Amino acid sequence: MRILDRYIFKSTLSLFLGCLFIFFFLYVVIDVFAHLDEILKQKTGLQVLAQYYLSYLPLIFVQVAPIAGLLATLYTFTRLNRFNEIIAMRAAGLSVFQISKTPIILGIILSLFVFWVNDKFVPQSITMTEKIKSQMEDQKPNKPHKSEESINNLSIYGLKNRLFFVNNFNFATNTMEGITILEHDTNQNITRKIVASKGTYDNGLWTFYQSITYDFDANGQIIHEPQYLEEEIMGIPESPKDFLNQRQRPEFMNIAELDNYILKLSNSGATTVIRNLKVDLFHRFTSCLTSIIIILLGIPFSLMIKKRSAGLSSVGVAIMVGFSYYVLNAVSLALGKAGIIAPLLAASLSHIIVLSASLYLISGLP
Repeated sequence: MRILDRYIFKSTLSLFLGCLFIFFFLYVVIDVFAHLDEILKQKTGLQVLAQYYLSYLPLIFVQVAPIAGLLATLYTFTRLNRFNEIIAMRAAGLSVFQISKTPIILGIILSLFVFWVNDKFVPQSITMTEKIKSQMEDQKPNKPHKSEESINNLSIYGLKNRLFFVNNFNFATNTMEGITILEHDTNQNITRKIVASKGTYDNGLWTFYQSITYDFDANGQIIHEPQYLEEEIMGIPESPKDFLNQRQRPEFMNIAELDNYILKLSNSGATTVIRNLKVDLFHRFTSCLTSIIIILLGIPFSLMIKKRSAGLSSVGVAIMVGFSYYVLNAVSLALGKAGIIAPLLAASLSHIIVLSASLYLISGLP
């Protein structure tokens, strides 16, 4: 590594780590003060608080690492430009790529590391924080019971190798609406499909209304005539409480589990849920690219600085553009979940637009 590369690497890395520490510290302090009254009321111990925030670290890292990388890059090149070091490098015959390749390489490494943390540690982190948070909330006075919840688009793995999909589950009345049940064999081939408009739970039994049962052979073809019943007692051992505890949430799954979950849901006919899950799955792959893309976005703004007084304004513009990137990403994901654009395009649209804009700005640098 050349002396110049080491110089830029050391500055960028130290600033990145400093930004990470500041973000971690600010998050914990702000969150503690926001919930200070509850913490004092419940007399939550320091050990529980420490365990809660330590379990949150992977999620915080994934969220703030791109911004920390952007700020480190901006400050490094702004400082170099302020003391005319960029001009000296260009006069020595170095191209924009040669000057900026160190933060770009760091951005690529950071993106890979974010992908690894997001897949391996974030689902466990969310599970742990939810568990600790639930334990703390159980101590709250006048806490509403979980049975008051109403959940839309609920998907659950049940006993006897069953997969449940419910449009709406009201735990206050123990009522399900828009029910689809898929029964699978040991090889995960569908053997039976039950569709019902409504289901109620009373005295330990589930009663389905307007149910239709389809039986399938080994090739996935329907055999026999579908059986229609206006009212049917179902042999489902799960209670509403079991469904509440076993519900599947994409944020609790890693990529392999989410992909397998989508595969099992593929025969349910739940197109909206499958589409949303596909957007989440593709976003898992593309979200890690945020670090390198947002660093590329910051490079042209920091190198455009001509005067010292322009430093803060250029940094401010770059941060605003970075914020716009997150807004664009949220909009593209929403369009994908609404079915307006394909899931893969929804997960990558913001990256394509911002990457194209970044490369265009970099190519236009003198």
